Amino acid sequence: MTVQGGAAAPVPGATTIPAVAPGAIADGPHELSRQLTTGQLGMIAIGGAIGTGLFLGSSLAVHVAGPGVIVSYLMGAVIALLLMGALSEMAVAHPEPGSFGVYAERYLHPWAGFATRYTYWAAQCIAIGGEAVAIAIYCQWWLPHTPKWLWIVAFSLALLYVNARSVSSFGTVEYWFAMIKVVAIVLFIVLGFALLTGIGRGHAIGWSNLTADGGFLPAGWSGVWQAMVFVILSFMGTEVVAVTAGEAREPDRAVPAAMRRVVGRLIVFYIGAMIVLVAIVPWDRIQPGSDVTASPFVTVFRLIGIPAAAHVVNFVVITAAASSMNCNLYLVSRMLFSLARDGYAPASVARVSVRGAPVVALLVSAAGLAVALALALASPAHAFVYLLGISLFGGLFVWLIIFASHLAFRRRWDAAGRRALPVRMIGYPYTSILGAIAIAAILVTTWWVEGMRVTLLAGIPWLAAVTVAYALVAARRPATGTGAGAR
Repeated sequence: MTVQGGAAAPVPGATTIPAVAPGAIADGPHELSRQLTTGQLGMIAIGGAIGTGLFLGSSLAVHVAGPGVIVSYLMGAVIALLLMGALSEMAVAHPEPGSFGVYAERYLHPWAGFATRYTYWAAQCIAIGGEAVAIAIYCQWWLPHTPKWLWIVAFSLALLYVNARSVSSFGTVEYWFAMIKVVAIVLFIVLGFALLTGIGRGHAIGWSNLTADGGFLPAGWSGVWQAMVFVILSFMGTEVVAVTAGEAREPDRAVPAAMRRVVGRLIVFYIGAMIVLVAIVPWDRIQPGSDVTASPFVTVFRLIGIPAAAHVVNFVVITAAASSMNCNLYLVSRMLFSLARDGYAPASVARVSVRGAPVVALLVSAAGLAVALALALASPAHAFVYLLGISLFGGLFVWLIIFASHLAFRRRWDAAGRRALPVRMIGYPYTSILGAIAIAAILVTTWWVEGMRVTLLAGIPWLAAVTVAYALVAARRPATGTGAGAR
């Protein structure tokens, strides 16, 4: 479809995908409801990006790079900006639920669309399992005698119910989940800067910690780059905005606006939080840990003088994990819905409820979540670490495919003489090429980062298995149809 709302002529060399009409409100069995507002889109992306990784996992990046982690986050922000620029163009041109998976099939190859969507689906199911286990651990911090499975089941059922009701219900819940995280981070930054400068206090901590204990770059530029393996994870999840385009009320206007706001806010939140963190707490005292009391945020809140700092952060961490679970459930159901609609999964999975929610795809995805949870609980030190590797590999692989898809998209879009889109990628094609090279370099770097070699060890066999699965499915798939592969 054109961004002005008229019917689109086929792009030369591309496959044809029937898009849902802009005003469709689930009139048929395969149509999603367009109910998400611009504000909800922005908060959904924030919710997808900000999880327990910032409040607890940020210590991993600090441990590798020291104060230089600030530079790592700046580099991550640049890559995220490039990705959002590429996605904005494609999402406005094709506001469909399969999003980047559909773009990969349309502009690269059917295998790319198949591999992208199934890899992303698996990665997000694993991520949901990890967040659910994290919630259980942090709830046990308050109630140590309760079993983990109780919290996992309770939160899983509650969020499955929210997602099954309607996309509007999901958007509302995610908006407030994300708002709690945003408020916590803003308070952290504001109060932290007050602590550093002495505003409202008799003594300023100052900025000496940024250059103490080995200087600003204690591990050199190699440490700054290796920290990117953890930092880029902080920005992953922002791509959810492109997935929501299929259910946005005004995708031409809402999607680009949401993407700009999201990346801008994340840059402020992440850079501001990291500056406060390493300026207040000596970087060599920030140790990675799974206990909420090990969170560097708890240390800073205690110094600020917030009573019961660990309890405040524990509440925020639980909210962050629940928000990520909620957002990822949305993602996996839409990816599976898209695969079914295009003939790569049973047709029944592509049906929606009377409220326009893909309930069947959601329930099937819940089964994938159950497998991830079972492995996480049964063998957290062995089996689940490989699932974690697939999850990280999946995120990096998808971002790489997005940049490649954008290069092909713009070439064909411009060759067809289409009208200019309301958003344009600055510096095309060089910016998309730069983004692809950066992601590929980060993926290769995982081989040399302690504990992250599993990314390639698990990811490459997974991709091989997906390729075999594609060959089997493609051989049995009809040559014509209504899906993305229809010519």
